[in-house]
Amino acid sequence: MVNEYWDQRFKAEGMIWGKEPSPTAYHAIDIFQEHGVQSVLIPGGGYGRNSKAFSPHFQVEAVELSPDAIAMAREWDPDCHYIEGSALDIKIDKTYDGIYCYDLLHLFLMSDRHRLIQCCDEHLRKGGVMYFTSFSDEDPNNGIGKQLESGTYEYKEGKYAHFFSEEDLREHFSGYRIVETGTVEEILRNQSNVSHSYLLRYIVVQNK
Repeated sequence: MVNEYWDQRFKAEGMIWGKEPSPTAYHAIDIFQEHGVQSVLIPGGGYGRNSKAFSPHFQVEAVELSPDAIAMAREWDPDCHYIEGSALDIKIDKTYDGIYCYDLLHLFLMSDRHRLIQCCDEHLRKGGVMYFTSFSDEDPNNGIGKQLESGTYEYKEGKYAHFFSEEDLREHFSGYRIVETGTVEEILRNQSNVSHSYLLRYIVVQNK
């Protein structure tokens, strides 16, 4: 169902969130460089909006479920190697120095959120760094719609998300050394130049 939703959107809307990378991508690049990262995995790479920021600096591979998004990504960001597959079941027999996971964690219910983190961990080298972004509980959409789990709401018809508090996000990564956390306002502009803003939390962790 999730796959169908995004495939339909990519097919109908193309580069849904425009071409400009998230500010968190540039922040992650700085942190990765500080930690000597050379290889980066991007689960849920979409159409290459963020991977294109990483490609000039690192060896980058991305996993994406939507064939339509991958087709766009391979044209937009040819320096990144895109692999079709699920971020919950990454079938790559290698590890990476860094993982950048943008706005994917909040799309799942609790069991799959932990599954995503575990899957990323399995592809992170010892001492590697992960950078996750997710919806903040301070975002105005928090609490709207049907509650599915604690902190998780169907805030739009057919679309649900988990809204993280600082404590909740830290608890999800309790087995890691937390390098940094923070909040950022994300402003998206689609191809019609219509803007939309929302609040994100980010967390940077290092495996022990």
